[in-house]
Amino acid sequence: MHHLVIQYTCLLAVILFVEMLAQKIKVAYPILLVLTGLVLGFVPALRGTEIQPDLIFVIFLPPLMYEAAWNTSWKDFWKWRRVITSFAFPIVIITSCVIAFVSNSLIPGFTLAAGFLLGGIISPPDAVSASAILKNVKVPKRLATILEGESLLNDAASLIVFRFALAAILTGKFVFAQAAGNFFLVVVMGVATGLVVALIFYALHRWLPTTSNMDIILTFLTPYAMYIAAEQFHFSGVLAVVSGGLFLSARRDHFLSHRSRLQGVNVWETVAFVLNGFVFLLIGLEFPVIINALGPDGLAPAIKYSLIITGVLIVGRLMCTYGALYFTIFISRYITVADNHPHPKVPLLFGWAGMRGVVSLAAALSIPLALNNGVAFPNRNLILFITFTVILVTLVLQGLTLPALIKWVNLPDPDYTIPFEQQRQLVRKKLSILALKILDEEYADLAKSNEMIKSLRLRYHADMELLKDWEKDDNEKRAEEFYHDYRDVTAHLAREQRKLLKTLNKKENISDELIKQQLELLDLEHEKMRLHLMTEEG
Repeated sequence: MHHLVIQYTCLLAVILFVEMLAQKIKVAYPILLVLTGLVLGFVPALRGTEIQPDLIFVIFLPPLMYEAAWNTSWKDFWKWRRVITSFAFPIVIITSCVIAFVSNSLIPGFTLAAGFLLGGIISPPDAVSASAILKNVKVPKRLATILEGESLLNDAASLIVFRFALAAILTGKFVFAQAAGNFFLVVVMGVATGLVVALIFYALHRWLPTTSNMDIILTFLTPYAMYIAAEQFHFSGVLAVVSGGLFLSARRDHFLSHRSRLQGVNVWETVAFVLNGFVFLLIGLEFPVIINALGPDGLAPAIKYSLIITGVLIVGRLMCTYGALYFTIFISRYITVADNHPHPKVPLLFGWAGMRGVVSLAAALSIPLALNNGVAFPNRNLILFITFTVILVTLVLQGLTLPALIKWVNLPDPDYTIPFEQQRQLVRKKLSILALKILDEEYADLAKSNEMIKSLRLRYHADMELLKDWEKDDNEKRAEEFYHDYRDVTAHLAREQRKLLKTLNKKENISDELIKQQLELLDLEHEKMRLHLMTEEG
């Protein structure tokens, strides 16, 4: 135990260093983590660093899928629901079928069931990798939304295919009609289970006297409860987490206090970062172990099979994305679609953003070591090697070239005809107008007698004057200078106030708790400035 604690502490330090390096050189951190893990996998002290296969899904998937669902915009998800669902289910099934038949004909002794198992493992693209890459480049909002939404649902679809293929191998039986019926049952009941559990936790948050710490703990219990409840009845645990996460995310303002929301975002970002870091590092660390398991005679053919299957996977996804483009244009004659004339270059970007990652790794490592009769699981090491190769090649090849491809294609963003900065000013103006209206109509007397209410009104009035200047083209530069000066002055004031608070905290008659509260208020003001700067740059 002592050795494991030291080992994982060192790995956590490696993750932090790689993330800092990734930010420095502007490369998505999953790519560097995989390559770093690959190098560290040959270090004797780190050999054998692994997690039990039956714990992979339970440890990593529920919180990662829940965090992704929580950060997904329901409005955008619903707008592009047809495109997302078409990629989530039909394309995953098509990809699994293609991989199954290719691997069955390519690899000696590789059954169709094993091919579907492999197809279910490597068919879902990884959202974490794509999101990390898209942060450093500008892409149309719809592309990012569809990629995120697709990753939420195609993980579930691929794992259902994986489950049926694994059952067929373990039992030696597979009835297509029964499997098709079970597929829809698993999907529908998985969603239903997630929503039922979400409603239970919604009630707990809403009606019990919880604190912000309790709320955060409950949010960590939620995905595990959804996943375990669904899996207990052999439904889709991933779909349960996704559906429940989307339901609660859309209603977060109804059952979480402002403090719970602020603290929860920070905690969840940290936890998701650590879990993703360990998973991608584990990919690299496990690769040398799989190579050794294949032996010198099996390595060369395994490399050949892996590269061919990776090529089929990449080409197949590109063909599917272009097929979806032409199908959308055709079907738009008969039904209303979100975009009846998609840009012809969108499928190229969408198809090339098919890096594999967390879910593929979890599925591959969860393959049992032996069949029900005790015989070693057939071709397990080869399936693991192919999976790891697919993850490695797609992450490095597609991940490193995707930013350049995005810049070369240079797609316009048709969803937002109003520039982002103008949207921000419009929203601020409407908020200020509403605030001034309420103050003038309902609190006119207080605004005269109460100095704090008076200063509040003056603040909104000053904001309105600034926004008026911003609307005039010739005064836009002057208005921006006003804000920059304001930001510099407030930052200077905050620094000096912090120094004063720390000095006051040394006095015996000043409460430490009071000082902490004032420092927290300064932190909130600083966060407001940071968000303002982010929207300005966005």
